[in-house]
Amino acid sequence: MADATKNLSRGGGNLISDLRSSFSLLRTRSTVAFAYCFMFAFVVFTLFLAFNPSGNSSSPWFNNIFTSPSTSSDSSSGSQFSSFFSSFFPNSSQPVNTPAPSLQTKTNLTLPRSQNTTFQLPGEKNEESSGKNQSQVTVYENSRSNQTGITTLQTPVGNLNISSSSQSSSGGKKDTVKEEGVVRNTTNKGVAVAVKTTNSNLTATLPKKQNNGTSGGSSLSKKQSNRTSGGSSAKQGKENLMGSLMHCNIFDGRWVKDDSYPFYPPGSCPLIDEQFNCFLNGRPDGDYQKHKWKPKGCNLPRLNESNLLELLRGKRLVFIGDSLNRNMWESLVCILRNSVKDKSKVFEAAGRREFRTEGSSSFIFKDYNCSVEFFRSPFLVQEWEIPDTNGSKKETLRLDIIERSSDQYKSADIIVFNTGHWWTHEKTSKGKDYYQEGSHIYEELDVAEAFRKALTTWARWVDANINPNKTLVFFRGYSASHFSGGQWNSGGQCDNETDPIKNETYLSAYPPKMRVLEKVMKGMKTPVSYLNITRMTDYRKDAHPSIYRKQNLSEEEKRSPLRYQDCSHWCLPGVPDSWNEILYAQLLIKLNQKQQQQQQQQ
Repeated sequence: MADATKNLSRGGGNLISDLRSSFSLLRTRSTVAFAYCFMFAFVVFTLFLAFNPSGNSSSPWFNNIFTSPSTSSDSSSGSQFSSFFSSFFPNSSQPVNTPAPSLQTKTNLTLPRSQNTTFQLPGEKNEESSGKNQSQVTVYENSRSNQTGITTLQTPVGNLNISSSSQSSSGGKKDTVKEEGVVRNTTNKGVAVAVKTTNSNLTATLPKKQNNGTSGGSSLSKKQSNRTSGGSSAKQGKENLMGSLMHCNIFDGRWVKDDSYPFYPPGSCPLIDEQFNCFLNGRPDGDYQKHKWKPKGCNLPRLNESNLLELLRGKRLVFIGDSLNRNMWESLVCILRNSVKDKSKVFEAAGRREFRTEGSSSFIFKDYNCSVEFFRSPFLVQEWEIPDTNGSKKETLRLDIIERSSDQYKSADIIVFNTGHWWTHEKTSKGKDYYQEGSHIYEELDVAEAFRKALTTWARWVDANINPNKTLVFFRGYSASHFSGGQWNSGGQCDNETDPIKNETYLSAYPPKMRVLEKVMKGMKTPVSYLNITRMTDYRKDAHPSIYRKQNLSEEEKRSPLRYQDCSHWCLPGVPDSWNEILYAQLLIKLNQKQQQQQQQQ
């Protein structure tokens, strides 16, 4: 029994040991199998999430684990997968694919406020290419506000609509400028932002941010563009553009060379009077036509002819004054006519071809149902005649009566007045037995006082007859003359001048008569915009007709051509074109103010 028990104990001990060995072996194999199954399931689950866009886009866990902080939510699945492994195996020799930067779903377009805003319209060349004084459109990448592009905003005032551009064959974007049916395309590798107005489509291009020499990036979709248009960015952009002009002294600046001028080819406009047509009169140099006026605190928008014609649709624009206003009137007619395809639809109402001796003239732009007119009135008050003691007639100037044609233009939509040069002539400057009020003729009256009386009569007429809700009134200031060695009738010359004055110390003193004008305008009820072009014209001693004022000289003029020069008026194309560019800018300002008032009333 003892032996049996001993044997059983030995046998049992062997059996238990064998069972323990078997269970140990089984436990080791189960653990390995379970581990393999778990790893296989984990890899399958990971691949499922990595290649399932609908899943990973909505899983914050996935985004936190599988997306690095510098990678946008729109990165490719391959990039995400690489990022995943790099986070777990930082020392791996596997190369990491860095994704090309992309724009976030909601692209931020900002137009920072600045009084130094660049205004460029189609065809304008910006001489300050360094980016100084330019409006900026910035596209921010993701939420890190990294600037990827800066561009100059090129547009007249209007509603800004952001739209996408089409892909070009070279892999870039087409920069498209649409102007009067002509499309000009230039290719830029970048995101194109089209700034659209009522009458012109202008494109500014934002370059894509390059990555490792590639042209990676993304473009704004049409859906994004439509969302952006009409929004706060567009509104702010318009306010910035207008704010720059409204808070800028347009008349304090300098002339800069610009080969994109003039607005019309020399000799192409048959409407210019002979005395202004320096090109046809044989002037050999042409640099006087290639300058633009640049204010110190802002840039003038280039005159957009089609846009201005739209502003004038169904309206009358009238110039009243002396031959310097005729100079400006002819300039504007030629600028606008040049943009009209069918020139036969631009004509003088009475069929006139010369305007120097005419009391009034009116050019009709048939397609726009508008007119650009001129009424001759050198003093703005009435020139008069009274019987003299010997039976002849004596000329006087009625300081108390507005000029005769006033009833013909008082209902016009835009009126531009001027006077000044005839007040410097001998009869008016001496003021003896010439100035009249009522039946009284002054034996002698200072010309400054006579000028004040005449302007007071004009101001009272404007206040009594002009409806400011319908009519915009402008007064163009005195245009500088540059006679050297004498006056206009005593051998004054300017024929050897080919460059503008660049040193301000050589400019003339501000005319006292213009201070009289400013004082009179301050006392008016009707708002009058002052086109103070005196200083800007004082620089331009190079731009007068001088000896190139006519083609057919008289025998006396041929013997002494230098004695007969015109250093008062201006060659066309030339300086008066810039006056009209300023007038255009002022009209944009007025239009913007009117729109703001209407919005406030609503």
